[in-house]
Amino acid sequence: MNVIFKADAPSTWVQPLRQGGKGRDDLVFTSLRGGVLRGSIFRPRVFNKAVQAVQKATTMQRAQELAPTGAATTPVFPTITPHDLRHTAASLAVSSGANIKAVQRMLGHAKASMTLDVYADLFDEDLDVVADRLDTAIKSASAGSLRGTKNT
Repeated sequence: MNVIFKADAPSTWVQPLRQGGKGRDDLVFTSLRGGVLRGSIFRPRVFNKAVQAVQKATTMQRAQELAPTGAATTPVFPTITPHDLRHTAASLAVSSGANIKAVQRMLGHAKASMTLDVYADLFDEDLDVVADRLDTAIKSASAGSLRGTKNT
């Protein structure tokens, strides 16, 4: 769980880290002694407890909503892992328009092919966008050739 924040991270992440005294090459999450935080320690001591606290809070909120109306609008909070957050980060990057090389670098994969193997299904919507853009380009080029002009 060596998380180092990068200068190209969203400013909404970087600014609080800088305000907290973190530099470009500093670890974001550290052990009590400031060293590398081991997932085998972090997960049971911190992460799992945080997830359980959120689950308890949402369960209580749902109970309050159910009492008067019989329906709850607050969703059940699932059991998640730190790796689930990594997948979420990748999904958010893809949905915001990041290309495969950017996602590869963000996740620290050695090759873009590995990123594609794991996250290929996230790029399916891109096919629709590509098809729409090709369709627009073809129509534009066809209209230009009908007028005797070239569109480049």
